Amino acid sequence: MGPADRLVRIRSLFSRSKIVSRFTLLDELGVSPATLKRDLAFLRDSMNTPIVWDRDAAGYRIDPSQTTGAQIELPGMWFSDKEIHALLTMQHLLANLDPGGLLAPHVEPLIQRLNKLLGAADNPADEIRRRVLIVGIGKRAMKLTHFENIGAALLGRKRLRIRYYARGRDEESEREISPQRLVHYRENWYLDAWCHLRGGLRNFAVDSVRRVELLERAAKDVPNKTLDSVLGPGYGIFAGGAVQTARLRFSPERARWVASEHWHPDQRGAFEPDGSYILEVPFSDHRELMMDVLKHGRHCEVLGPEGLRQRVAEEVVCMVRSFSELAVQAHPVSLGSSRMREANSQDEI
Repeated sequence: MGPADRLVRIRSLFSRSKIVSRFTLLDELGVSPATLKRDLAFLRDSMNTPIVWDRDAAGYRIDPSQTTGAQIELPGMWFSDKEIHALLTMQHLLANLDPGGLLAPHVEPLIQRLNKLLGAADNPADEIRRRVLIVGIGKRAMKLTHFENIGAALLGRKRLRIRYYARGRDEESEREISPQRLVHYRENWYLDAWCHLRGGLRNFAVDSVRRVELLERAAKDVPNKTLDSVLGPGYGIFAGGAVQTARLRFSPERARWVASEHWHPDQRGAFEPDGSYILEVPFSDHRELMMDVLKHGRHCEVLGPEGLRQRVAEEVVCMVRSFSELAVQAHPVSLGSSRMREANSQDEI
């Protein structure tokens, strides 16, 4: 029986009985007294399991007075080496989900225990960090204290008073909100909440929260179905009014990528005979969808609705005009001469 199997067996024994004798442990595990002593020491020192010897009961027991937090028994699961490596990889991914690794300090004690399970010589956590590279684009910095306070209010079902900066309007406002859920979307955190100032559901960028105060008043609860119907039906993170369906045609070259992409849970797509790809996606606010359309350039054509076509066309015209102005500023003489030659040619014609 290997070390991991013995830990599982010890856990099983303590789950069945409050007091486990030394004889029972030796018999069930089939090990020497010295090995049993090492296993129990490992559980106490490396896994923070408060196993104590009860002289009066002539056996071992779990001492609740030595536990931290709500842990009053052995952990419910043990893991193989491969599973622990998977957990370490997940932790590494989780720590990189948010700017600055906001969650890393809270899971570090668990990681230390996992490292000890695998053995210090292997140092698997450092190996994973060296071998797994996570590159985030568009992350915005935010304060850890704000994130923690929002999380505490969210789970404790309390209200928050926040000072919020709206980038679109370039202004700040004081809000009292009831947090509903945290959303991690495109490298950044957002908070779905009931805004008591506006009397409705709103979506707040966590990095735009300038000040947070945890209130003792109970939060207003909004059913998940309502959250999804108000904040979830359209494309992207922005809430909007009526939901429309965008029809986008991608060139055969770009279709090979887009056909495998997930834009929205209710999207529909199909290949055309020429290899192009038609993607239909619901949206209620054009801003984010338009950005994703434009990044594909000439490889994406907006088929409908007409309002979205016009907005994309206007944005392209503005971009071309901006590029032309930049080019004139960079090469005023050469461009001026070119325009003069063009005008002269037209006069001759």
